[in-house]
Amino acid sequence: MLEKIEYWLEKTVFNSRWLLMPFYLGLILGIILLFIKFIQELWLMFTQVSTASVSDVIVDILVLVDISLVANLLLILIFSGYEIFVSKIDTANHIDRPSWMGKVDFSGLKLKVIGAIVAISAIDLLKSFMDISSEMSDLNADKLMWKVVIHMSFVISGLLFAIMDKIIGDTKKY
Repeated sequence: MLEKIEYWLEKTVFNSRWLLMPFYLGLILGIILLFIKFIQELWLMFTQVSTASVSDVIVDILVLVDISLVANLLLILIFSGYEIFVSKIDTANHIDRPSWMGKVDFSGLKLKVIGAIVAISAIDLLKSFMDISSEMSDLNADKLMWKVVIHMSFVISGLLFAIMDKIIGDTKKY
């Protein structure tokens, strides 16, 4: 009797991983929304390129790069998270299967996420630097300083994650 309860309990716990599926579907919808925003930004760029300055075009391109990086991050999270926590994705060795797919573990996923966050933060910081005017107010200077501080906290966090993973990887397993 106790063995049957244990069996059903373990089966329930194991099958509960499928509760993550709506999260991954939501992230796919997020990519679709980002695609719509990307097209809107691209269209806006084309319609205003003749009157825009070079720095405005560069900032607009950085916005497109930013959207692309977020979409790539979501795709990595969807593929890796699904394969780590839910089920293997059977692509039958499809020729277009990304080489990293199925090889990213939870530790690698964390590093990819923090790396993408650092890149996104750097692009946002670069956009802010591109918008610096010669008459910067104290409020804008404070805002820029906080962006640098937040970006550096992401960089330091990423380095600490990488160091911790290296230490854990080098630790003998018993």
